[in-house]
Amino acid sequence: MAEIVRMPKMSDTMTEGVIAKWHKKVGDTVKSGELMAEIETDKATMDYESFNTGTILYLGAKEGQPVQINDVLAIVGNKGEDYSALLAGAQSTATAGGKTETKTETATAVATAPAAIETSGIKADLVLMPKMSDTMTEGVIAKWHKKVGDQVKSGELMAEIETDKATMDYESFNTGTLLYIGAKEKEAVKINEVLAIIGEKNADWQTLLKAQQAKGSGDSKPAAPPTAAVQTPSVQPTSNGTVSTNGRLKASPLAKKMAKDLGYDINKIQGTGDYGRVTKHDVENYKPSAQPAKGEAKSSAPVVLPQVVGQESFEEVAVSQMRKTIAKRLAESKFSAPHFYLTMEINMDKAVEARKSMNEIAPVKISFNDLVIKAVAAALRQHPDVNVSWLGDKIRKNNHIHIGVAVAVKDGLLVPVLRFADNKSLSHISVEVKELAQKAHDKKLQPAEMEGGTFAISNLGMFGIEEFTAIINPPNACILAVGGIKETAIVKNGQLAVGNIMKVTMSCDHRAVDGAVGSAFLKTLKGLLEDPVRILI
Repeated sequence: MAEIVRMPKMSDTMTEGVIAKWHKKVGDTVKSGELMAEIETDKATMDYESFNTGTILYLGAKEGQPVQINDVLAIVGNKGEDYSALLAGAQSTATAGGKTETKTETATAVATAPAAIETSGIKADLVLMPKMSDTMTEGVIAKWHKKVGDQVKSGELMAEIETDKATMDYESFNTGTLLYIGAKEKEAVKINEVLAIIGEKNADWQTLLKAQQAKGSGDSKPAAPPTAAVQTPSVQPTSNGTVSTNGRLKASPLAKKMAKDLGYDINKIQGTGDYGRVTKHDVENYKPSAQPAKGEAKSSAPVVLPQVVGQESFEEVAVSQMRKTIAKRLAESKFSAPHFYLTMEINMDKAVEARKSMNEIAPVKISFNDLVIKAVAAALRQHPDVNVSWLGDKIRKNNHIHIGVAVAVKDGLLVPVLRFADNKSLSHISVEVKELAQKAHDKKLQPAEMEGGTFAISNLGMFGIEEFTAIINPPNACILAVGGIKETAIVKNGQLAVGNIMKVTMSCDHRAVDGAVGSAFLKTLKGLLEDPVRILI
């Protein structure tokens, strides 16, 4: 007889599953426990093993297509069997989740019940407490989001349920009127006990509830012996194993592999997953009652860790206007300008020697950052296509060179602008940069001193940073990130030698600057810094 296979809920937040791969096709034979499909959820791609044995008659979706929870995933039955009526009925009652799940579960119980109450004509569905974690035995109603008489739609938040691990949202699988609530807020409901009843407004839910209660009382009276008697013909009894009514051991592939690797008899492991399924957690927590495995060393004394006492605390600080502006401008730049990055190593041996000689006679101390600014200004003069601004519907090619220098201050980052940097001497650049940096720290920079930049430099080398990438400061099209100078082994004239290497990375807005243009600029910059005399020409 053909049976519908519905999309299961594989995670707490899953609303649909996408078929990543079918391992079976229509006409193939599938066995219970055999891998049938790979399903992509909102958290991971998971294997789906069949609970049925037979021929695949119908697949509910192609690879790459989504299937809502409880919708038809496949139909399995006898070869050549007509499943059209079954499929039509499933599609017409797609929202009536829970009926197919309880079908196989209640088969044995119905057989042993003294008198079954007729409920087939009642247009309502029982909503049972689901198992929301591997160790959950009951759920406490933290909050009801619906009350009796309210309309409920499939996928709508119905209640918040507190499990043994967390408080989780419960979304309805049914559509209709909420006719009955099985527990008040703060009351506990056992797994598979009645949580609610949903159906048509005037449905006879009292009879449905009586039938469920009668079935529950009938199940609880016989206890273990009758159940064992039903199962023993198909499977040899085990001490505490978990076996389904069709004789198939319910266990995940990972649990089977772990049990095999550890030498455990998986038939003796009690499953805590859905329908008694043995999970990884069960194998990890299993303690065999038999003798220890061969070669097992004597257990050592447990390590006693000292109790560490601490107090969690935090402080929320109001965001300053400067930080708000930084966040807004850089976010706009990062997510609107298509950045690409060019990194180059520069041998600074001659620059180190040149700076040492300059500082012996210069009226002010010249820093490596001053050398970089002067070299960048000279390189921009040779590559005007880098000295541009993106204005949306046009590109502005700047004939002047105004270089913004990033300065870290207490509340964030400021970029004062060094105007006409290509026309200034190293001593002039050194003095002006120091003055602008001091104004930035003293919060005395005027808006005009931070406007009009055509290119920007951010230097973190003084903090020991070797390389990094910077976010473009609009409307500039580029920014140069400068790392520290590091002594490292280099090859010079075919021999290993110690060299002073500095890495620079230029972030470019691809809307205005292309890779070849940026690369040519960096090549020129490298040449100028590796032979600083050329900067002065």
